[in-house]
Amino acid sequence: MHMITEDLRPLHAAAVRATVGLVARATPADLAKPTPCAGWDLAALLSHMTVQHHGFAAAARGRGADETCWVPAPLGTDFPSRYADAVTDVLAAFAEPGVLDRPFVLPEFGTDRPFPGRLALAFHLVDYVVHGWDVARSLGLPYQPAPEILAATLPIARAVPDDANRLAPGAAFAPAHPVPPGTDPLTEILLLLGRRPGPGRVPEPGRAAA
Repeated sequence: MHMITEDLRPLHAAAVRATVGLVARATPADLAKPTPCAGWDLAALLSHMTVQHHGFAAAARGRGADETCWVPAPLGTDFPSRYADAVTDVLAAFAEPGVLDRPFVLPEFGTDRPFPGRLALAFHLVDYVVHGWDVARSLGLPYQPAPEILAATLPIARAVPDDANRLAPGAAFAPAHPVPPGTDPLTEILLLLGRRPGPGRVPEPGRAAA
């Protein structure tokens, strides 16, 4: 991962808050829809996104090693408000003084070695720029983060290792796809992290892709 020296928290907060509006557009009837995350319907994706916010918040507060903080819960009909609460939790944790220099334990990254807070924030930023697209794609909604958010996220996406770990069950990202010359920043981020951007929404199982 490339060296991160700047404070990305304002851009991170804007990117994460934008996902609240997307999730608020979903209804209980949408939860069975497929997503770009292989094997996950929208319910599974939103459950993952919600618990990850709480997990990163716990890590920011020194409790990341508690694996119960990372166990997703089934969604209820109040999932939009629960998701918004999770966003409030993680942004409050990342706003605490000194958090960028704290050690973060993130067991889902497959190591007990702590990560510097700046790097943990970068992980969370790239994850939610991509997951915002995942939700929008599932619902057939437009999605275009601000240019400054994409400019901060692209170097992080380029630095994510494209190795055999991406083939493991439950890997966060699929193997990267080729990036044609002149590709716009959002599309490049998605291709680098194994997504297949294109028009429309994710096709229902058994139907041809858009």
